[in-house]
Amino acid sequence: MSLSYRRLEVDELGQVADIDRTERIDTLYMQHGERLETTHGDFSARAWDPVGVGEHSVAAQHAELERYVGKGAICIGAFDADRLIGIGVVLPHLRSGVAQLAYLYVSDGRRGAGVGGTLTTELEQLARGAGNRSIVVSATPTRNTVDFYRGRGYEPMAEPLPELYELEPDDVHLQKSL
Repeated sequence: MSLSYRRLEVDELGQVADIDRTERIDTLYMQHGERLETTHGDFSARAWDPVGVGEHSVAAQHAELERYVGKGAICIGAFDADRLIGIGVVLPHLRSGVAQLAYLYVSDGRRGAGVGGTLTTELEQLARGAGNRSIVVSATPTRNTVDFYRGRGYEPMAEPLPELYELEPDDVHLQKSL
């Protein structure tokens, strides 16, 4: 596997359509301050809708990426040849000294091979280089996602940042010192 990682330009954000977010999900976390509780069921995610405009559509993902870039975020892509297989976004100054890891997806079939870890490391370095002392993430509450971040040193926040909680009250809100 010959992968490359690089910053994405605004006109490349439409390549998010290449990402296959399909995932079998049977466990979610519910956050109670710093404590996490599991719930079981079928919460599986399908691929993004390639033609619609709903929340789980390619169009909505593209628009979300453009909004982040408009706020000053930096997008990093992971490529296998010319195909985007992973994407991460960091907003260096959500608050003074606090960055936000705002977006991270790795295609189905490519997870578990270090792509997400490499993207996360790059995003954390960008945040640190911009002068931030910590980074926060509102993580999709799936076991795989939350365990991924916890394995990289992120811990549940006793009190999520209000502006992120308002947008994603069901997410698990994590932070890491840089």
